[in-house]
Amino acid sequence: MDLTLKIWRQKDAQSEGRFVTYQVKDISPDMSFLEMLDVLNEDLIRKGEDPVAFDHDCREGICGACGLYINGRAHGPLKGTTTCQLHMRHFRDGDTIVIEPWRAAPFPVIKDLVVDRSALDRILRAGGYISVNTGSAPEANSIPVPKEAADEAFDAATCIGCGACVAACKNASAMLFVAAKVSHLALLPQGQVEKRQRVLRMVAQMDEEGFGNCTNTYACEAECPKEISVSHIARMNREYLAALLTSGK
Repeated sequence: MDLTLKIWRQKDAQSEGRFVTYQVKDISPDMSFLEMLDVLNEDLIRKGEDPVAFDHDCREGICGACGLYINGRAHGPLKGTTTCQLHMRHFRDGDTIVIEPWRAAPFPVIKDLVVDRSALDRILRAGGYISVNTGSAPEANSIPVPKEAADEAFDAATCIGCGACVAACKNASAMLFVAAKVSHLALLPQGQVEKRQRVLRMVAQMDEEGFGNCTNTYACEAECPKEISVSHIARMNREYLAALLTSGK
């Protein structure tokens, strides 16, 4: 496959960025999207040019580091797929592919396609954990959890924190990410003790980071590589309202 790539190049957060056009040839349909970018970078290095910076780690759809905006879609054209698991067979010979970083004020560009997503880490530090001392690990079946609650908690826990929900949202809202973290802990017995302070702290941190409001367009759910349901946002809103009513604020 021969392809035309229009890639966003930006030296750093303070520099002005622009699209640069590259040609790649003899790309195997069996390559992943990131392997195709590896081929491009090898060619640029041979020419003495600066390679394109992009995030990646596990390349197995687990870590959430690889997020790219591809032809106007977070993670590319396939539903429920991370960029690293997207393969070139889903494109056609001669295609032009536009590749951009996540576009959101809380995700400043570090270089080229790499953005700083540490805002999500700060939201987790604000309350996305259980700190209650429960002693040594209990036997797995000693704490009964209803299957429906366990299934929903697992669905929420599949969030990999890639930020696609933020990138897809017209308001750069992080509601689906925060809701997934709040919901997964709120559904389990271990998370009950801290559930009120958890949701208050995480929502406050989300607002402090500058993420926008949710307007229920469902773009976040449509682009989430783990297909997390917006129903978790409804649960988070209920948890937040209950916490406000009982906190006296």
